Amino acid sequence: MTAGWVAGSVRGRLLTRRRLGVGGARAVAASGTSEAAVVLLADSPYGRDVTAGMPADDARRAVGAVCLWHLRVLAGWLPPRGGEVVRVFAARFELANIADRFVTTGGRPPPEAYVLGALAVAWPRVAAASTTQEVRTALAGSAWGDPGTTDWPDAAVALEARWASWLADAVPGEPAWGAALAALVLARRIAVGQPVPAAAVTDLRRQLGRDWERAADLAGLAARLPRTGAWVLDGIEDPDDMWRAEGRWWQRVDRDAAATLRARRPGPDVAAAAAARLVADVWRVQAALEAAPWGRAGVEAFDAVA
Repeated sequence: MTAGWVAGSVRGRLLTRRRLGVGGARAVAASGTSEAAVVLLADSPYGRDVTAGMPADDARRAVGAVCLWHLRVLAGWLPPRGGEVVRVFAARFELANIADRFVTTGGRPPPEAYVLGALAVAWPRVAAASTTQEVRTALAGSAWGDPGTTDWPDAAVALEARWASWLADAVPGEPAWGAALAALVLARRIAVGQPVPAAAVTDLRRQLGRDWERAADLAGLAARLPRTGAWVLDGIEDPDDMWRAEGRWWQRVDRDAAATLRARRPGPDVAAAAAARLVADVWRVQAALEAAPWGRAGVEAFDAVA
């Protein structure tokens, strides 16, 4: 193993100490108000960008920005091209930027974009787009590929399916991650009674085969998926329970990544696991922020997914 992978793996393990973790996030969820939740985050590893008194939506964005900064630091310690295993996790934040461009090109100013630096796939060109067609064109000329439409809900499905494929390629040792993410993409579409856009089909077939194309509801979908993807929908039959499936996916990613960090020698798997734990913590903290104003019900919902 090269010195770059050793150094990057050590740095990755150190960076995962800057997570809030389940206990810290639960305290945020139990804080009772959005204002109190933000105060806790300002005095946490996310205090680099979160300040007491900022609106909850801004704090949510700031939590992601801190994580993205850590991903950029991690990628900088890896050997040439080693950053590819980190870029796949940074793609979650690029997707958020892309979504903002799709829905704000009509003249409304978009939120402050996540700063991706060298981890960007298409963002510099997308950022320069002034219409949804220009956004689509920029994506088509990148590794994201043509989402097939300028309608964001449909384009999102195509891009998320591509992200699931990237995840499978970047972390081949964890086949359940990419396949289950693809299953979530499908399930969300079935839950709202909408067909899968054509631009997403190839990536979804690659992960899940073709039998899912005959599914009419969530229970039927789970029965037609390979085991690597079906687990995330186990017991999920009501569309209102999709949030539980998403939480289950992040729990599995965090748990598997933690096991890799404990057991594996320095290398791509360790770098990917460190990135995965950092991004999973963001999802958990953002869920806690959303739960904070809901009192006991919010805490119970957080416990169900954390």
